[in-house]
Amino acid sequence: MSIRETSPTVMTAPVIRSDVPGSFAWSVFHERHPKLVQQVLDALPYGSGERVAVEELLAESTDGVLQPLSISAHDHQQWLEWGEGLFGRPWGEAPFLWVESYFYRRLLEATGYFRPGTWQGIDPFAPFKNAELAGPAVDAELAALGDLPSDFTDKRAAALLSSALWGNRADLSFQITEEAGGSIASDLVADDSEALWAELERAEGGRVCIIADNAGRELLPDLVLADHLLASGLAAQVVVYVKPQPYYVSDATMADVLATVQRLRTATSAAAATIGERLWRAMNRGVLVIRTHSFFCAPLPFHDMPADLRSEFAGAAMTIFKGDLNYRRLVGDRLWPPTTAFTEVAGHFPSAVTALRTLKSDVIVGVDAVVVARLDSTGTPWRTNGRHAVIQVDLRP
Repeated sequence: MSIRETSPTVMTAPVIRSDVPGSFAWSVFHERHPKLVQQVLDALPYGSGERVAVEELLAESTDGVLQPLSISAHDHQQWLEWGEGLFGRPWGEAPFLWVESYFYRRLLEATGYFRPGTWQGIDPFAPFKNAELAGPAVDAELAALGDLPSDFTDKRAAALLSSALWGNRADLSFQITEEAGGSIASDLVADDSEALWAELERAEGGRVCIIADNAGRELLPDLVLADHLLASGLAAQVVVYVKPQPYYVSDATMADVLATVQRLRTATSAAAATIGERLWRAMNRGVLVIRTHSFFCAPLPFHDMPADLRSEFAGAAMTIFKGDLNYRRLVGDRLWPPTTAFTEVAGHFPSAVTALRTLKSDVIVGVDAVVVARLDSTGTPWRTNGRHAVIQVDLRP
């Protein structure tokens, strides 16, 4: 039975759009994207054709109407179908999830990523991702792996789960407009971690899927967590799903996985290097598998994923959703009452699911009413400032 049949709230919770001045979605297009565009143009020596196309995209996305992809684009017809009824209307009138995805697709078009020529296949976000992965913060994080218990204790598992959760703060698109300075007060507003570990132990030796989010400082702890699941025997196989093309500034691709594993293998920290070698061998043996699918760059919720991808997740002991965008796609990018049960909106997925997510957009469900009241009383944008997080589990297949 579909989510539309089981969850009538789906039809009443408003879809988030970016046409409300001052809203988070509005700020993405009017504050974050202008800074992003400038950084992209500064990071690589694009020619005048690419620069003009990027600047025209920015102008269209802030003050113009939606234009379709060029008829020569390989996915021109697909986007016409996805955007039926939207083209010719202001960008802000489209669903935020759809139009944000479309912005990144158009950005790749503007920079020549898909067109035959010198810029074909060049990741416009690679300079940001590479600099982060090579930076001193990663050196410190690799060194810290040596401080963890060497055996597969509950303490080690909890530390690695926490690292994978809060690693989502490393999202480069979020850092573009994050407030400078000041400390970040961690606050886990929903914690089903005990249910996660209990289910993994119950289904010991099964297949665990991880739907990755960002590269660099987030992907690194994700892969370290994958290593723990394999080395401890909690999983017989881990399948990590990445994006098939650059997306949302720092989203992980296969190239980013390879770079991250190599960063671990060549680390001066013996503990990190050992993990890197285990990951390399696990990929050789097929117990760590990296997969992708075009749907991961589609502007659609996971409820609408195609049958072939749905069948891949069916039978998994657990699917772990990393990050904010995957959360939005899992539960639906709507203004749910925050007390809406996570199971009510995630139960459509074909396996048990866990969401590891730092809050960086308006969508949130599964938070206790007392906690919501406390957070609302602070007067801070707790849903979007990246200082709060959730670990939420739905065990229904």
